[in-house]
Amino acid sequence: MSAAPTTISPSPGRASTRQASPIDRAYLLDVLGRLLAIRSPSGMTDEIVLAVSEELDALRIPHSLTRRGAIRADLEGARHSPDRAIVAHLDTLGAMVKQAKPNGRLELVPIGHWSARFAEGARVTVHADDGRYFRGTILPLKASGHTWGDEIDTQPAGWAHVELRLDERCHGIDDLVRLGVNVGDTVSIDAQPEFCDNGFVNARHLDDKAGVAALLAVARACRESGAPLPVDCHLLFTISEEIGVGASHILHGDVAELVSIDNGTIAPGQNTCEYGVTVAMQDSSGPFDWHLTRHLLALCREHAIEHSRDVFRHYRSDAAAAVEAGNDIRTALACFALDASHGYERTHVDSLMALADLLYVYVCSEPLFRRDAMKLGPVADFPQPPPAPGQPSADPAIADQAPPRQPGGESLTRA
Repeated sequence: MSAAPTTISPSPGRASTRQASPIDRAYLLDVLGRLLAIRSPSGMTDEIVLAVSEELDALRIPHSLTRRGAIRADLEGARHSPDRAIVAHLDTLGAMVKQAKPNGRLELVPIGHWSARFAEGARVTVHADDGRYFRGTILPLKASGHTWGDEIDTQPAGWAHVELRLDERCHGIDDLVRLGVNVGDTVSIDAQPEFCDNGFVNARHLDDKAGVAALLAVARACRESGAPLPVDCHLLFTISEEIGVGASHILHGDVAELVSIDNGTIAPGQNTCEYGVTVAMQDSSGPFDWHLTRHLLALCREHAIEHSRDVFRHYRSDAAAAVEAGNDIRTALACFALDASHGYERTHVDSLMALADLLYVYVCSEPLFRRDAMKLGPVADFPQPPPAPGQPSADPAIADQAPPRQPGGESLTRA
């Protein structure tokens, strides 16, 4: 049996400031339901961009769009530099028509990186160029149990071994051509959401629509509470994270800190907290910023937010794309829990609330270092390394922001 995640709460000797959450749980779930109802595979995101833009208008939050539709919303703070940003992505996984087949079915290729094993049995929509759409089901090549028997279980899994059966009278290539289906038509996958009374949420595309819902709930809380923000915070909604582009083109030049929102995986060998927020220490692109990740962990302890730390091997987020685009910024990754990621996914509202609570106290916190307002600066005010155990820090910024070290290492999974 896999060891349970090591989740962290404030130690008895440390004061915490846990209060009633400023996040509206009902609003978060309502927004999530509305987002899941919108089809938005990478490359077909205009509808969800307009929906989020309308939501930001309703919250009276100014925002602007890039040429392709990535959104940058602005929460004004007391200072304009160095500022910070939080990013979540609107695009989801999907598929595309590769070719028409002689049997009247369609060969597909994936949009984004996901297994055909999870595509088998999915109900889908094919979006034609003229605005029409066609319903259908993705099936393995051998789909009838009464015909193929045990061969259904022994056939290979993969995109070359599935096909799309349209709910139309199509028995050959000519039928598909007359219908108006073309190579390159986008295929969106039904989300099939189910909201359970006990807080569990099951659906496809919770990655990252659950993160978007949490970010909008944070934005709403900031507007309604009137809490003063120390610096400007940009809320970024990207449209191409699932295909690796992400936040490479939307960052403002003054952004010094970027927190990406994405999923933390529930799986053997992982330390993601299923009912709290998880701070990622490293993903496939390398470690996240030491200071910013420890700042988020310190905020979790200070505000008694259930949390854990984790490392993800097969994973990258908007933060990686931002750094690879040449942005000299501190990055961190805050995660909601997700079981069966890139499949039929499941999260819990408690994890979404913990994520939103952390993001709220983060945007209300001071920026890490004043020197981050400068792209280049003298070595004299560069952050000092953390002190050895038992030694005081010579750098007030480190002393104020870095959490105390705990014996034994708080991120290790129990044996």
